[in-house]
Amino acid sequence: MDLEGVKRLIAEHDIKNIDVKYSDLVGNWYHIGFPPGRLESMLESGVSFDGSSIPGMRSVESGDMVVIPDVETAMIDPFTRRPTLRMLSFICDADTRIGVAKDARSLARRAQQYMMETGIADQSLWIPEFEFYLFNDAEIHNSKHSAGYKFTSSENKAELPFGYRDRDGTAVANRKGYHIDTPFDKFAYVRQEMVEHIENIGCPVRYHHHEVGLSGQQEIETEMIDFSVIVDRMMYIKDIIHNTALRNDLSATFMPKPLYDEPGNGMHFHIQLRKQGTNLFFQPGGYADLSDTALYFIGGILKHGRSLAALTNPSTNSYKRLVPGFEAPVKLFFGLSNRSAAIRIPRYATTAETKRIEFRTSDGTCNYYFAMSALLLAGLDGIKHRTMPTKENGYGPFDDNIFNWSKEQKDQLVSVPLNLEEALLALEEDHDYLLAGDVFSRELLETWVAEKTKEVEAVRNRPHPFEMNLYYGL
Repeated sequence: MDLEGVKRLIAEHDIKNIDVKYSDLVGNWYHIGFPPGRLESMLESGVSFDGSSIPGMRSVESGDMVVIPDVETAMIDPFTRRPTLRMLSFICDADTRIGVAKDARSLARRAQQYMMETGIADQSLWIPEFEFYLFNDAEIHNSKHSAGYKFTSSENKAELPFGYRDRDGTAVANRKGYHIDTPFDKFAYVRQEMVEHIENIGCPVRYHHHEVGLSGQQEIETEMIDFSVIVDRMMYIKDIIHNTALRNDLSATFMPKPLYDEPGNGMHFHIQLRKQGTNLFFQPGGYADLSDTALYFIGGILKHGRSLAALTNPSTNSYKRLVPGFEAPVKLFFGLSNRSAAIRIPRYATTAETKRIEFRTSDGTCNYYFAMSALLLAGLDGIKHRTMPTKENGYGPFDDNIFNWSKEQKDQLVSVPLNLEEALLALEEDHDYLLAGDVFSRELLETWVAEKTKEVEAVRNRPHPFEMNLYYGL
């Protein structure tokens, strides 16, 4: 959409406010509002703000920054009481108006440009899978003298909401929730409302369904969409999911492992490279009809998989999901239709149009711009260095469930990090591929490690509620 299109939207919908959003390092949204009459001046000069007040963005002595609205991302906000137009922005230096190294959107644009400059591909297409839980109640508290949480679900007999008696008997126990039908899929109508909003922002949805977790776990999957578009749409989709849940007196979470001993939430990414409209990953006759380019791309991701985890799985909670037994990949290998693999080749994607890979390790606590850019860079690095994944180097392909292997066999494979601290260490040791094309900067990566280390220490230094069971009476 151009400026004239935005002006038409403002007039047609009697817009009273323009809401400009930007992302911090970890993926939280911030926003600044202004009247529609200020639009053109804001596009020219930007909206000034104090970058030192945003964690990890700037130091106090050099805090002045501006956000430049991006009219191409403008759309009507479906959740505000007053008619509002929302749009994303770039975080820029106050003097140069150039996107700063730590601005997530500017970084993703640099990743796209670098891919094109390599001559390897001129387009990458992506399908994100949004997995999340919908809870009826989400009570969370942390203080010096108490800590705890309680989630309830009207779908699960074991954890019904306060005062809810399940008089119709539709709460369930002792079964999985995967594709469970109504009336037991109690929030199907909420998912449908989310999908309507998602499609209204120009993002086609492939399908949606109840996921394995019985306590309201959901999945929404888009169609294959260009990288430059989907990274922005994903931010809108996440916002749609949270706000639609709240409208229906529910609480949504993308936490990788909100419930003990229950399925976790992943954020799988399906990826395909194209050049002049041709799918570079398709070559009939080889393993799973994958081309050498696809195999090199896979090899690059697997080679850098441990350091990638610091960006694709950047929370302490991420590593509570990456445990055996829940279809979450704990070993860095690939295979056809193998849900225990870090990279799965969908068996149903058999044509030149659809052939792709699926990266299954990542989760929804990632900053989408950083994680997807890092995956793209790792894959391109594999193509440049012809990193062929083989059984001899432990990358596969392996088509059987490795959870059934002996310990000796599994120990031959490279593992994902055990925790966030280990992932951050891997990133410090292996990050040169992220510096290609000046997509990431050393300063950004150093800041990322420093900010994430604060999270590690904040969790490590607090007593865990289960420690009270183990040690209080000793």
